[in-house]
Amino acid sequence: MARQRQADALLVSTTLIAAFGWICSREAIAGMPALAFVALRFLSASVVLLLLCRAAELRHTLRNIRPVLMSGLLQSAYMLLWIYAVATTRSLGEGAFIMSLSMLFVPLFAWVILRSRPARAFWLSLPVGIAGLALLTLRQDLHFELSQLLFLGAALVQAVYFCFTTRFAATVPVCPLATVQLACTGAVAGVLSLFSESWPQEITLASWSWLAASALLATSLRFWLQLKGQSMTSAANAALIMILEPLLTVLAAALWYGEAMSARQMLGCLLILLSLLYYRLQQAKALA
Repeated sequence: MARQRQADALLVSTTLIAAFGWICSREAIAGMPALAFVALRFLSASVVLLLLCRAAELRHTLRNIRPVLMSGLLQSAYMLLWIYAVATTRSLGEGAFIMSLSMLFVPLFAWVILRSRPARAFWLSLPVGIAGLALLTLRQDLHFELSQLLFLGAALVQAVYFCFTTRFAATVPVCPLATVQLACTGAVAGVLSLFSESWPQEITLASWSWLAASALLATSLRFWLQLKGQSMTSAANAALIMILEPLLTVLAAALWYGEAMSARQMLGCLLILLSLLYYRLQQAKALA
């Protein structure tokens, strides 16, 4: 029981740091180019994780480098969509709930990529999640904002990333895998930044501080806490706790930026939350 409480505490801490990470990212890119921020954040985090990797694990990962690099490119794609969405959105909380839908998109892509047929619970959850998405994002003139489309695109690519990584993650050590993925994301963002962005003449100490917090706390520490927590509990329990992230992000955005949602948007968030909760509870029941 004490071990379970410790696992729960670690995973709840992970969701708190994840919500804080949304604030860190938005504050950092207010003072520096978005792609450069992603490059510096992920390259820094990959160096930190590299120091924790064992030499034998690194050699094993290098022997399977092609699929690892492909997963890194997929991670790059959804992270770049995400950072541009964060840079342009009027509501971080809204974005967090849209991103949370990636867990509902995973079974669809798993059906195609892994030949894993979705469970009945998925088909019941998906329409509820889509209805919640519509209430959350659509305005009176029935159109999406650019940031909403970017968040949705990021959620879809993230679902593909999860499915692709699942195919080989069991055969590759986690720490070197994450190190290469983060380094790949940082490298792609860095190359794109060199060709498309120009740096301001001066970057404030505050922006550098937010970048450091993003790399060390919201990426490296979050990754370690999540892995540690997942190793001490069931996957189903971990997945249920991770649902807290969009809720905590809404709370963080409300406290930090004074963001507020309409009653219709809050209903949309509730439907998304219920769809995720039902789907993951049914998954847990099936695994029991």
